[in-house]
Amino acid sequence: MRRKDFSIEEQQEIEEFLEEVSFGFLGIPSEDGWPRVVPLNFAYGNGVFYVHGSRVGEKMKLLQHDNRVSFSAAHEYALIPSYFTDADMACPASSFFKSVTVRGHAEIVTDLDEKAEALGIFMRKLQPEGGYDPITTDDPRYVPRLKGVALIKIVPQEWSAKFKFGQNARDEERQQLMTGLQQRGTPGDLVTLEMMEKYCPAHRSAQNPE
Repeated sequence: MRRKDFSIEEQQEIEEFLEEVSFGFLGIPSEDGWPRVVPLNFAYGNGVFYVHGSRVGEKMKLLQHDNRVSFSAAHEYALIPSYFTDADMACPASSFFKSVTVRGHAEIVTDLDEKAEALGIFMRKLQPEGGYDPITTDDPRYVPRLKGVALIKIVPQEWSAKFKFGQNARDEERQQLMTGLQQRGTPGDLVTLEMMEKYCPAHRSAQNPE
């Protein structure tokens, strides 16, 4: 999968991926013409990306000057060594991963209820086990903190995604990749095998003809 237009099912899959990963990279135009990339935690919900931080600083200053942004999140599932498929050449070395990139505009969120909802999304992602009082504007302990934190909403205008798990490999090569992952057998390799089965249905059918 590497496209800019997605079916409902594919969009849902992208959103599920964004719920799994918590770290991304925010690209902001800078005044000197050099792109500025900021690594940070993020949360996705309600069709937008949320990031937070201090109300003062370079990030906020740059966004006030130009609110056009890009944002990327990715997860590398497995490194693929060349010897899985070629005993001599280095060329086949690769990695299998999922990545999502959007371009859009950043908006500073001032509404306290939206801030509370967004930070609740953060907490459910970063601390799924709970152990805290829900963030609401009805709790007076949270209100000063909601007022003090800067919350940025990234509204996507263009999406692109790439899920790479050997979809374009020949059947023989794909089987070699799967054998190599099985033999290496790390937890990441086992998850990668599941992804290969999911994204290479033609190979699965070939392995299990009716």
